[in-house]
Amino acid sequence: MTISEQQEAPGMGRRQFMNFLTFGTITGVALGALYPVVRYFVPPSAGGAGEGTTAKDELGKDINASEFLEEHPAGDRALTQGLEGDPTYVIVTDEEEIASYGLNAVCTHLGCVVPWNEGERKFICPCHGSQYDETGKVVRGPAPLSLALVHADVNEEDKIVFTPWKEKDFRTNKEPWWT
Repeated sequence: MTISEQQEAPGMGRRQFMNFLTFGTITGVALGALYPVVRYFVPPSAGGAGEGTTAKDELGKDINASEFLEEHPAGDRALTQGLEGDPTYVIVTDEEEIASYGLNAVCTHLGCVVPWNEGERKFICPCHGSQYDETGKVVRGPAPLSLALVHADVNEEDKIVFTPWKEKDFRTNKEPWWT
């Protein structure tokens, strides 16, 4: 077979090349525009598996346990950002330590954020009057359930870390409803 008898591979025509170039440009622009939207709706990872979520203050900064204890007296309950971004209370014990549990501040009735009322020593929902004791156990409805628990630990970097509570609820001695 001679060189003239060999068939050459058909080249890409001008129209195919322009279609390919146009499609590639439009795809690149669309992906570039979608990236910030996807980043907005997908929260950043809180770390590796099993490490939990670091508690954050109102500005989104990690909370150092030693600094937190300097600013909050014994018996204080301070609202932080916890698991999945939920408002979560960090509790300072009477021994001036971080309690081993935190409380998800979302009311189990209609989802309001429940503030701590220091005068009555209760969490009282401003929406419909549900009340929870110091440990988050429901004491007056219409809320049907106690506030959800999370583990609160201090890691080696002095950060407060929340992890899911999967054991029995120490307030009711029942399996947790929030898992």
